[in-house]
Amino acid sequence: MTHADSFDPKAFLRTIGAGRTVVKYRKNDKVFSQGDSADSVLHIQKGHVKLAVVSGRGKEAVVAILSANDFFRETCLAGQPLRRASASALTECILLKIEKPTMIRMLHEEPAFSQHFLDYLLSKSVQVQEQLIDQLFNSSEKRLARALLLLTRSDKEEKAEHITPRITQEMLAEMIGTTRETVNHFMNKFKKLGFIDYDGGLKVHGSLRSLVLNE
Repeated sequence: MTHADSFDPKAFLRTIGAGRTVVKYRKNDKVFSQGDSADSVLHIQKGHVKLAVVSGRGKEAVVAILSANDFFRETCLAGQPLRRASASALTECILLKIEKPTMIRMLHEEPAFSQHFLDYLLSKSVQVQEQLIDQLFNSSEKRLARALLLLTRSDKEEKAEHITPRITQEMLAEMIGTTRETVNHFMNKFKKLGFIDYDGGLKVHGSLRSLVLNE
């Protein structure tokens, strides 16, 4: 068995080493701020992270809610010198901080890790394209339904999943580009239709996918 055959990307991401540091954050802690130096890639081992941007007028918008196994701020690998968004912990978080030189070296030296990272980037690219289509062509109702499904990562119609971090209606409104009142209206509608409920927290049923797929 060659080294390439034995290298385990997931094991690599679970351990510390040269250029890799595990960092823990409490709920609501700031991970980094918009404008900070972009010198590392972060990988979520546990918890949920909110990414947000602030306009020149001081208005904040939530652009993503990330969870375990997600990478973020990988744009530093493309030469982006500064963070273009801020990140904060929605829950207690454990992150692996991979310094940029270490990340580049591993991508060059370990084909298995390079493939793992490429698979993630391709999946993320598809998701970004779908979100753009959402914003351009779909109603606020469909955008909200899709956002809820993404937060639970539900891919089975009969499956029901809790949204672990507490997501406010204001956050959902920022994510889909509408008002809190609109979100509240559709959340009440989804509840009446049995797509969501509040059993021990917000629970999203996979049947909500029928609304997204219904043209």
